[in-house]
Amino acid sequence: MMEKLRNPKNVKTISLIVAAIFVIGCFTLAMSAGGFGSSVASAAASESAIGVVNYQVLVSQSPRLNQVREDMQKAISDTRMEFDAKSRDMNDEEKERYYKQLQERLGNKEKELMDPLLDEINATIKKVADKKGLKVVVDKSTVVYGGTDITDEVAKALQTAAKK
Repeated sequence: MMEKLRNPKNVKTISLIVAAIFVIGCFTLAMSAGGFGSSVASAAASESAIGVVNYQVLVSQSPRLNQVREDMQKAISDTRMEFDAKSRDMNDEEKERYYKQLQERLGNKEKELMDPLLDEINATIKKVADKKGLKVVVDKSTVVYGGTDITDEVAKALQTAAKK
């Protein structure tokens, strides 16, 4: 008996059977738990409570993005000059280690600059979603079909907020 269980072909067959039983059991449980018809109806009814935004567009059109880019370019330039000045007398290993430290510092600086921008975008998305009665807002790139696109409204709200 143990010899039959050690045969790779038999192990595959048994694994497939167990997996099939598991999938059928999960499917049956899901169908009986909420009733198939009611879950489809509730999904259709809640579609209007789902919003979608093109997050990349919102970031790229943000009025604050140019300031973030300028600040980041200045940080990169300053870091490059610092590296050139301090690494002159270093060997290759020390230069590489110092370079990695500076890269990490630049990554932290980018996060420091981008976080307020992303927080502002997220807050504006929430305001628009609340105004429209949306319960969930997801990035448009993850949605295959459906949802209410609020990208333009959020972009306009961001522009308006920047002018104040």
